[in-house]
Amino acid sequence: MNTPPSHIPPPAPRQPVKGPFFYLQTVIAVAFILATFFTAWTPASLFPASWYEKISQAFSAPDQQATVLPEWQTPTPRPNPRVGIVAGHWGNDSGAVCANGTTEAEINLEVATRAKESLTAEGYDVDLLKEFDVRLDSYKAAVLVSIHADSCDYINDQATGFKVAAAMSTMYPERASRLTSCLRTRYANATGLAFHPGSVTPDMTSYHAFEEIDKNTTAAIVEIGFLNLDFQMLTKHPDLVANGVTQGILCFIRNEDVEPESTDTP
Repeated sequence: MNTPPSHIPPPAPRQPVKGPFFYLQTVIAVAFILATFFTAWTPASLFPASWYEKISQAFSAPDQQATVLPEWQTPTPRPNPRVGIVAGHWGNDSGAVCANGTTEAEINLEVATRAKESLTAEGYDVDLLKEFDVRLDSYKAAVLVSIHADSCDYINDQATGFKVAAAMSTMYPERASRLTSCLRTRYANATGLAFHPGSVTPDMTSYHAFEEIDKNTTAAIVEIGFLNLDFQMLTKHPDLVANGVTQGILCFIRNEDVEPESTDTP
């Protein structure tokens, strides 16, 4: 039996065959090392500014990135209620003329101007109108009030106080009733003058502006007092008189509590 020679070494173990994945890893590692050296050596100026900023932001810490908030549309504010105040006889004639030269027109304008200022301070859009203002044609507002005063002549001891009236015919009688009720109660409280019942004239209920304004505008006319027995109140305390008109208008616009009253007719 032949024995193999003892000096012949055993065969070497076979090396494992390197597959595609090994070579893919090698390529990625080499590419990463080259990219690292290239980035470290290449100045930022060689890259376009916008590209470089995007890369920098991508690797920046999350807490350093600006938070983009959604843009909400600003709601359109609702327009303020519009109020029209007519200064009776202003721009047309003097109205009643007293023995001392005081005219109804100047009293009406003083009260109307003060009422406008008060309502404007409350945030309302207010138009101060002349007796036959061209703006009265189809005028649209939440409310229109015309301010007048009664005679300078002495009539009797009962000729004192104020009167309120709305249009004889209106599309919204409940609104007219509410407006006259607000003006009556608030004006009486502010001035201490009494409501003068039974003396509403056709000139009041058929007031020309009632036919000129838009049919959706609630309107009334106020005779703020007699220029005889109420002369001191009308001339010395126009602030109280104007406040009475203002509070009556606010009562109507703000829908404050008030007992409804029928509109007086002559």
